[in-house]
Amino acid sequence: MKVVAFNGSPKPKGNTYHALKLVTDELEKQGIETEIITVGNKKISGCLACNQCVKNRDEKCSITIDKVNEWIQKMKEADSIILGSPVHFAAMAGNMKSFLDRAFYVGGVNGSLYRHKVGASVVAVRRSGGLPTFNELNNFLNYSEMMIPTSNYWNVIHGTTPGEVLQDEEGVQIMQVLGQNMAYLMKLVQHGHNIVAPPPKARKIYTNFIR
Repeated sequence: MKVVAFNGSPKPKGNTYHALKLVTDELEKQGIETEIITVGNKKISGCLACNQCVKNRDEKCSITIDKVNEWIQKMKEADSIILGSPVHFAAMAGNMKSFLDRAFYVGGVNGSLYRHKVGASVVAVRRSGGLPTFNELNNFLNYSEMMIPTSNYWNVIHGTTPGEVLQDEEGVQIMQVLGQNMAYLMKLVQHGHNIVAPPPKARKIYTNFIR
């Protein structure tokens, strides 16, 4: 089994990385392969709302000047996905939002690429804004019908300078418990794959409030 984790921080080895590493260390103890990809220090364009991905249905975004299409394929091939972000003005980092908007829209219009994969979100924050950011990240998982493991508190860890989150004893435990529960859920999904039939995928109904 394989997990791909995305670090939305502009600091490749900052506190978001350490939060992700606490989770992936627990996964690796269970024999699960992991990869952490830093997206926060890359130039990533926002979605242009061109809908070419809807027209082409080739699992690609029309923007090709960054690595989003490469990351989409990594997400498709993985059994599980972890989203990690620092907090910027009580919200996720801008580059992470641009990446997720495009990757999850492409995934949704190309046959729900991430449906029933296990997905989790983690947040590193100095002081406030952790829960709004955590909820933002989880919106992408919920939209995609992913299976979300839990921990013994919200997946937020606190620190300022890189590595300082490791002094947050409760935060460290939250990440470790998340990793353990994630491994457990992944194994349940894997073992039940050929035993329990998944529900049929519903054809999406689109409505608005203009009459």
